[in-house]
Amino acid sequence: MVKLTELDKIGYSDSGYTYEYFHERMGRHLILFRKAGSISGNHYHKGLSLTKNPEILVLLSGVATLSYKEVQGGAMKSVQLSVPTQIEISPYIWHELYCHTDCTLIELCSISEHEADTFKD
Repeated sequence: MVKLTELDKIGYSDSGYTYEYFHERMGRHLILFRKAGSISGNHYHKGLSLTKNPEILVLLSGVATLSYKEVQGGAMKSVQLSVPTQIEISPYIWHELYCHTDCTLIELCSISEHEADTFKD
């Protein structure tokens, strides 16, 4: 349904932290800058595009809440996300992201792939 993965902290110095993550997806990716109080998503994907099966995002900065449920029914679930977190959302999972603060995310797909596999019904 939804999988959250804590990223590997591999270093720390006076200048900050370094985390590492791995993904197999190549090609164009989106960098999302979202304002505090905004809601993104409010949709689901059918997995028609390989980059939406599952959808993968990485929260790089900010505080957000992910709400999700199965399209065919089921209870709404919510989880507050901490930085950094990799988020994987399976097909047919309705989801939205509420940003408590300004947030930055990477979404591992292109805008054309996103638009071709986004449904709100």
